[in-house]
Amino acid sequence: MKRLWFSFLFFLLVLPGLTVQAQSKKKSSGGGGSGSSGYSTGIGLRGGGYSSGLTVKHFLSGKNGVALEALLTTEYRAKGARLTLLGEKHKSLADVQGLQFYYGAGFHAGSYQGRYYFDDGRYYRGRKDKDDYFRNRVYLTDETTYLAIGADLILGLEYKLEDLPFVVGVDYKPFFEVFNGYTGFYNDAAVSLRFTF
Repeated sequence: MKRLWFSFLFFLLVLPGLTVQAQSKKKSSGGGGSGSSGYSTGIGLRGGGYSSGLTVKHFLSGKNGVALEALLTTEYRAKGARLTLLGEKHKSLADVQGLQFYYGAGFHAGSYQGRYYFDDGRYYRGRKDKDDYFRNRVYLTDETTYLAIGADLILGLEYKLEDLPFVVGVDYKPFFEVFNGYTGFYNDAAVSLRFTF
């Protein structure tokens, strides 16, 4: 947990420097944003299925639509956190100003304190009727902290509001994870709101 607070504190200390750098780039280039995105950097919240937390997206210089996104998230009911780094390619959609499609890939690392669960489904009397089907969720707990690492893909849509400094987005982010000797593939989807500058 101390690492999570350290990462969050580091993020808050670096944020003012990113803001000043983005504003000076904007003034020197005479325009806002990178390519057709309409902004250079966005900071906000991401709320979804497996992971919710902070999101920071920054477009690289040039008009190629390439951005780096960092997510500092935690899972629902989990004791721990995950840091995800993604490289993304953005493409404008025709006839809709401010709407973009993006795709990308990356990796993540995190730690969780010994809590995981799995589903154990059993059928009784050979039928899947709601009265005959029993589903049991088994929980296992301990106090050990485990490292989790994995690879991520992302597909999404985002819309830059025309008169406001906000971007609203939806994404689908499947990921593969190795956790305490277990491997798994998870489907994650989320909605995000970022303040842009």
